[in-house]
Amino acid sequence: MNQDLSIFHLVMNASIVVQLVMLLLIVISVASWAAIFRKLFSLSKVKALNDTFEREFWSGSSLNDLFAAATKNARAAGPMERIFASGMREYQKLRERRITDASALMDGARRAMRASFQREMDVVETNLSFLASVGSVSPYVGLFGTVWGIMHSFTGLAALAQVTLATVAPGIAEALVSTAIGLFAAIPAVVAYNRFAHDIDRIAIRLETFIEEFSNILQRNVGAQSASGH
Repeated sequence: MNQDLSIFHLVMNASIVVQLVMLLLIVISVASWAAIFRKLFSLSKVKALNDTFEREFWSGSSLNDLFAAATKNARAAGPMERIFASGMREYQKLRERRITDASALMDGARRAMRASFQREMDVVETNLSFLASVGSVSPYVGLFGTVWGIMHSFTGLAALAQVTLATVAPGIAEALVSTAIGLFAAIPAVVAYNRFAHDIDRIAIRLETFIEEFSNILQRNVGAQSASGH
């Protein structure tokens, strides 16, 4: 590429509005990549914590032992362990109040787990809307810079008596850099959003499945205790 049409030269010679648009898009792109890496690490951690707790849950440990461990390590626990702790806490509170009705016990535990599930999903979905916004808005911001740059370029050419491709090309190239930066910001954000949305859906399905399985275990415990009480 000719040195006069290098990216650096085009950026430095663009109009102030186009330069501000480019700067905004670069800041958005950096923030987007930071959000992508944070989300990548956080989802990996969530999956690892859920895997660890699920292995312990199905290893044959008693519910009371699991609840004691979940209460002790509440800060380091994963979403599945916190949901389990919420269900067990509500179940034990109702038992302490000498509530023996099976439906009341199960409804209370399920409500507690569903509320905990919603809180966990809100945390897991953090920054997802930001990536969606970057992916949808950045190309239009870049296009605005391009349109403004082309308008500025043609306004400058109006005073020339003779216009050739050599006089038009630099101005249009400067403007098109804005669209290129907009796409550079948008494409990774869209790809990451789709990937993370898929991963979060799988996490949600897994947590909902666990809630149902744990509810069945509690239901059997309630039935066994009712039978022994009689």
